[in-house]
Amino acid sequence: MSVFQAILIGLCYYLANSPWPFGGLGNYAILYRPMVSGLVVGLILGDPVTGTIIGATINLMYIGIISAGGSMPSDMSLAGILGTALAISGGMQTEAALAIAVPLGLLGTIVWVGRLTLDTAFVPLAEKYADEGKPEKVWIVNILLPQLLLFAMTFIPCFLAAYFGGQYIQGAIDALGGNVLRILGIIGGMLPAVGIGMILLSIFKGEARIFFFLGFLLAAYFGVPILPLSLISLCITIIYMQLKGNVGGAQNG
Repeated sequence: MSVFQAILIGLCYYLANSPWPFGGLGNYAILYRPMVSGLVVGLILGDPVTGTIIGATINLMYIGIISAGGSMPSDMSLAGILGTALAISGGMQTEAALAIAVPLGLLGTIVWVGRLTLDTAFVPLAEKYADEGKPEKVWIVNILLPQLLLFAMTFIPCFLAAYFGGQYIQGAIDALGGNVLRILGIIGGMLPAVGIGMILLSIFKGEARIFFFLGFLLAAYFGVPILPLSLISLCITIIYMQLKGNVGGAQNG
C-alpha cells in the first residue's frame, strides 16, 4: 500500500466520524457504514468488488447495533474501513477479515470515548466566550478545535495502521497458515449470523413480524428482486406510519 492510499484511508475514517460533508447523521448513514466504506476503500486500493463484498459482510455483523445515549458498543466505521483495507492489502479471505474486524471495532470505541471525554474541555471555554460576546472565539472552541482533535484521533492511527499494518498482516498469515486460518474463517463465517440474529430479535419483539414474513414470502416464493422489494417495503412503511399517526391523532383528539 502506498503512502497516498494510506492517507486516503485515514481521511475516510475521519470523514466517517465528522460532520463534513453530509452532516453528522448523513455521514453516519453513508460513510460510517462498512458496506459503503468498503466500496470506497476498495476503489482506493484498486479492487472495488472485493472491497464491497468484505464491507457488506462486515456490515451484517453490525446490522442490529444500536447506539443509544452516546454509547458506542462497537465502532463499525473502523471495522469496515481498516478491516477492508488490511484484508485487501494482506490478501485475506472474507471470513478471516471478519475475525479481524471485530477487535478493530472494539478498539474504535476507545477513540470514541476518548474524543467525547476530551471534547468536554472545550465547553467551559465556549460558555466563557459566549458570555463575553465573542462569537468568533466560540466558533474556534466549538468547531475548529474539536475537529482538529477528531482529525488527530482518527486520521493518524488509521493512516499508520493502514500503511504499516498490511505487511504485518501478510507476515502473520504466512506464519500462521493452515489450521489457525481455518479457525479464523469458521469464526468469521458465524459472525454475520450474530448481526442477523440481533435484528431478528428486535423484529419479533414488536409489531413488525408480519412484515418480515411478507418480505420472506415475496423474496423466496415469488422471486421478487431486491430493488422492487425495497421499494415495496418503503411504500408499506410510509403507509403504516401514516395510519399509525392518524390513529394516534384521533385518540388524542
